[in-house]
Amino acid sequence: MEHSAPDGVTRSPWWRTAVVYQVYLRSFADADGDGIGDLAGLRSRLDHLADLGVDGIWLNPCYPSPQVDHGYDVADYTGIDPVYGDLAEFDELVAAAHRRGLAVLMDLVPNHCSTEHPWFREALAAGPGSAERERFLFRDGKGERGELPPNNWQSCFGGPAWTRVTEPDGSPGQWYLNFFDSTQADFNWRHPDVVALFDEVLRFWFDRGVDGFRIDVAHGLVKHPALPDWHGTGYNTLGWDRPEVHEIHRRWRRITESYAPERELTLVGEVWVPTVEALAAYLRPDELPQAFFFDLLEQPWHAVAWRGSIDRAFTEIGATGATITWTLASHDVHRAVTRYGIVRPEELPEGVDPNVERIRPKGDVDTVLGERRARAAALVLLALPGSQYLYQGEELGLPEVSDLPEHARQDPGWIRTGGADPGRDGCRVPLPWTAEAPSFGFSPPAAAEPWLPQPEWFAKYAVSEQLGDANSTLELHRAALRLRRGIPGFTGDEFRWMDAPRDVLFFARGGDVACALNFGGESFPLPPGAEVLLSSAPVREGHLPADTAVWLRMEMMTKGGG
Repeated sequence: MEHSAPDGVTRSPWWRTAVVYQVYLRSFADADGDGIGDLAGLRSRLDHLADLGVDGIWLNPCYPSPQVDHGYDVADYTGIDPVYGDLAEFDELVAAAHRRGLAVLMDLVPNHCSTEHPWFREALAAGPGSAERERFLFRDGKGERGELPPNNWQSCFGGPAWTRVTEPDGSPGQWYLNFFDSTQADFNWRHPDVVALFDEVLRFWFDRGVDGFRIDVAHGLVKHPALPDWHGTGYNTLGWDRPEVHEIHRRWRRITESYAPERELTLVGEVWVPTVEALAAYLRPDELPQAFFFDLLEQPWHAVAWRGSIDRAFTEIGATGATITWTLASHDVHRAVTRYGIVRPEELPEGVDPNVERIRPKGDVDTVLGERRARAAALVLLALPGSQYLYQGEELGLPEVSDLPEHARQDPGWIRTGGADPGRDGCRVPLPWTAEAPSFGFSPPAAAEPWLPQPEWFAKYAVSEQLGDANSTLELHRAALRLRRGIPGFTGDEFRWMDAPRDVLFFARGGDVACALNFGGESFPLPPGAEVLLSSAPVREGHLPADTAVWLRMEMMTKGGG
């Protein structure tokens, strides 16, 4: 998609202020009736996204894959999995999206590939010491007969991060590193073949019209060359956030910018690091243009926590000159309604990654409270300066489906931990488009059952039930995106805190617009003369109720204090 400004006018790249909608393709819309979403289904629903008011879409992986981790186990980086369509269908989708002014981002998975990838199959067949095995991280095991893993690293999905192979002669053999599932073999990023492969992959899709990539596990890729035991606690700095990874991102930035000025392409890193300062290192001027700011997503429902997180973003990321890329939901975390509605948290079993408790918490949920808070959070998200990413179904106010039957669950994290990790299936249940069972409009009539079962209560969240209802979460998002696009103050860089009680988040944007969110139990009196542009719940007699956000237009605003 081309973006241009009038002659003599300097304009920031589109992605610096874009609202991008994340499409989990297999759960978005099913056109062929097999119970799995596909490219044709997405193309048939593009008008929903254009009418919503987003600027682009990000597709989770749709490459050929055994689908053990639903696309994050890639077997071919330059094809389309037949369950989703083919390259011709993909080209039609890109063209249709561009006609509607929607950019298209894909998902790059460079840390690992499927064990069905031709390279890995060649490595298994070639045996120990072969050139083919050098593209991955094969090592001999410890113990008298090599029966123990090469080191003590743990998989993000539970258990050892190593899997032993059977050699071509049938004997127990070497081990390969897999930081995720055993079907996802980590690449050796010190090997030139791996570097060259991904150069080619980027160019292949850019040349087909793709406008950017979300980079999976962008903090991974490179490991300590000696692969020693990890003797620390928590974040394994021998396997994550290695200094050498930054040169890879510089290389990709150069490829991306080689298409300028005709095209404004972007790369968005999924970077899970312990501090915002560490995140900012990925956003230096010659590295990634964008990286998700997950810090806000991880905060509890408290004004001080949210303000601290927003301040960290401006302090650390703002110093790099990069745009801040905000998000409150994704295919990896529990839905916002559920996270913000937990009233009695439940501790996760010992041994589960502590990050899981922040992004996939368990406990008793008050859905009404969660919906109210998620609506308020959405207005804050869309009022912040920078770029925002919305996960599909958040615009409908969908809660997490937390009671999926065990036989239906497919997330390898849930499987490998025996259910100790709640898993990610509950935020991936196919979307409801209409109120009619059996598939709520996800599939055509007489289709196969959806790949994950939809609960009966999905009916009330259907798109058809919310369209035209001014009080619905869908119409709230449509109104917010319409206002955001129409009021320059919401898309500029200006931001300042306003005076407010400790339990109220109150900030001004450019011109005369502002946003406030009341986290407290007492109502908050709005400034005299303020005009309410939009609110997540009714504002009565000039007072902002608890768990409610509002967008305001005010004639005069003064800078706030601490």
